Amino acid sequence: MSNVHALAARPALTLPNRPEIVREVGSAHGATVVEKPLSLAERLYNQAWLRKLLILAVLALIWEGYGRYLDNELLFPTFTATVEAFARGMADGTLPARAWGSLKVLLMGYVAGVALATLLTALAIASRIGTDFLETLTSMFNPLPAIALLPLALIWFGLGNGSLVFVLVHSVTWAIALNTHSGFLSVSRTLKMVGRNYGLSGFGLIRKILIPAAFPSILTGLKIGWAFAWRTLIAAELVFGVSSGSGGLGWFIFENKNMLDIPNVFAGLLTVILIGLVVENLIFSTIEARTIQRWGMQNH
Repeated sequence: MSNVHALAARPALTLPNRPEIVREVGSAHGATVVEKPLSLAERLYNQAWLRKLLILAVLALIWEGYGRYLDNELLFPTFTATVEAFARGMADGTLPARAWGSLKVLLMGYVAGVALATLLTALAIASRIGTDFLETLTSMFNPLPAIALLPLALIWFGLGNGSLVFVLVHSVTWAIALNTHSGFLSVSRTLKMVGRNYGLSGFGLIRKILIPAAFPSILTGLKIGWAFAWRTLIAAELVFGVSSGSGGLGWFIFENKNMLDIPNVFAGLLTVILIGLVVENLIFSTIEARTIQRWGMQNH
């Protein structure tokens, strides 16, 4: 009982009045800056096209300096002399005509190669024997340089566009088929199961699930196929040149080499490079920005 009276005699404990949320009031001077406007230099550096243009300008300066150091136009013309020859060729219509002649043949071979690669990949997806067929053909023909088939192409198709298209199809098909097939194989089973749960099958599953998921590999194959086709065409034109009465850029380079007009040779090479830059940085980059980057499949 004494203990009870002692506890009753003690004063009641008072708890401190603490707020549920504690806010610290600080001055704006000590606050951390979360966002700040970028400087002009930072904004310019974030432009990919400007960075690439700067790289090209540096390469042109190195080219000009090395050409002036050698001081031998027959061996290595300067960038200035090459640009002058390029401007003359564009003004008189020679380079545009030769470039268009090459591009027409290139498009025919490229489209045919893409169509054949699509057919082989579809067979490989549809059945195991199709996969074995694609892997066997790829192992046989992919290591074979397209230019090595040129003598046979000349015998089979003659001196004309048919021979060029044949070697272009060979150079394009295997790179695109390999990358497309590997892209389809890399699609996760989870995505396939999700598609089937939504009732997709056959072509619907391929169009809505497989192709978007495998598109980075498909686009890589298209890029590689384009590069292989472009350099194979120029090499083939350098070998036998004239097709259907008019030569392309490769034949333009070969003709000017025989005439020892080396600035024109470099102008032809510069045209080849510029076409490659335009296709890569305008066409393929636009496709990539509107598909892979837009879908969040690649960081840029």
